[in-house]
Amino acid sequence: MGNSPEMLECLFGVIRAGACVVPLSGLLTSDQIKGLLQDSHAVAVFTSPEFEDRLNPLKDLLTNVITWIGQDTKLKGAIDLAGLYADSPDTLPNVQHGLNDSFNIIYSSGTTGLPKGIIQTHRARLHWAFSNAIEMGFRSSSSALTTTPLYSNGTWLMMLPILFTGGTLHIMPSFDAAKFLKIVCKEKITHTFMVPAQFLMVLEQPKLAQADLSSLVTVLSAGSPLRRDTKREIIEKISPGLFELYGFSEGFATMLKPDQHASKFDTVGTPVLGFEVRILDDQGNEVPAGKPGEIAGYGAGIMHSYNNQDDLTKELIWYDEQGRSFIRSGDIGVLDEDGFLKILDRKKDMIISGGFNVFPTDVEAIVGQHTDVLDVTVIGIPHVKWGETCLALIIPTKGSRPDPEQIKNWANERLSRFQRLEKVEIRNELPRNALGKVIKKELRVPYWKKSTA
Repeated sequence: MGNSPEMLECLFGVIRAGACVVPLSGLLTSDQIKGLLQDSHAVAVFTSPEFEDRLNPLKDLLTNVITWIGQDTKLKGAIDLAGLYADSPDTLPNVQHGLNDSFNIIYSSGTTGLPKGIIQTHRARLHWAFSNAIEMGFRSSSSALTTTPLYSNGTWLMMLPILFTGGTLHIMPSFDAAKFLKIVCKEKITHTFMVPAQFLMVLEQPKLAQADLSSLVTVLSAGSPLRRDTKREIIEKISPGLFELYGFSEGFATMLKPDQHASKFDTVGTPVLGFEVRILDDQGNEVPAGKPGEIAGYGAGIMHSYNNQDDLTKELIWYDEQGRSFIRSGDIGVLDEDGFLKILDRKKDMIISGGFNVFPTDVEAIVGQHTDVLDVTVIGIPHVKWGETCLALIIPTKGSRPDPEQIKNWANERLSRFQRLEKVEIRNELPRNALGKVIKKELRVPYWKKSTA
């Protein structure tokens, strides 16, 4: 279903009935939807009209789906949502939930093959609601604005805490930077969440300087790391109440709060209430502060398991000295002497050039400072001598006509020898998942295919 109050009614109705809810991306093809409905053993499907063309071909193929329910539906043989409401009692069903019962399956943003289905329990979702409510100051008087898809786990950083505390939730059907400014002004929004790409769009708005954003007390960024220059602009032009969250859907998060920017600007903070973090080397040993390694997290909010993928679940778990199950992130980070976490990069995205480890985020931070660069991502491409080398893919600022060679030379003057760019390419857009994170795996494919052809 598309972003709407009706989607939330269906979502929480499923939970209230004692079932497990499976929010699916509106960007999926018919075949992908079929695969996830089969993987989750779904027995009922709720949809809104814009997805019916993809669902119609599946109706006779999915024997596990017993009931089809549509909002303003023309889906053949489906129950109309409004009719369902009208014919149902307004008393609550006699259902008791256990803390270890399944609350939802959230599918990761896979671009090839079947994405992993992350099962989260009522315990994990309760923890998500109250921990984020406390950390980000949600109250019954708060007004929160969602800007990202409701099927996405990150959107629930706004949705669950605001409903938990009894505040008001405003839902954008789809993101538009100009409309965002109007809604914040009109509705006196206090809390919102955006991904870095959305912040960049808002910062480019001509009317930003005239917009009254004084109601904003909490502006959350998550999905991918913010560049330093972008963080400074957000604090100066949008709100000083910037929270930066690092986390993964399997259930772990750290948070950098507004009062910590002055002393810990380059970090993503400390674990959210109820979580712990460890840094591991390649052999699975914990490393001391100041030494980089893989980030692993523990706490009440971690997932139960991957759906139907026990082997992958086992691969993800690291046990501490007390036998507690930590979740491995696949991200590289380092803890400072005060326990603040700095993200270096995705383990799989790290570039090894001439035997040196190159973290793309370090290179992106430099390239992003060029006046003609709105957004940038750096990937590793094949190199005859060094094995891998850096390619920068940039989205130019509005109205600029950047010279890729000039940007490359400008950046290389500021980068270490082993970080230097082989090439700069201009792009109009970059492939992203639901939370705006660039899908680097997809970008690398054509370059590595050429090298093996």
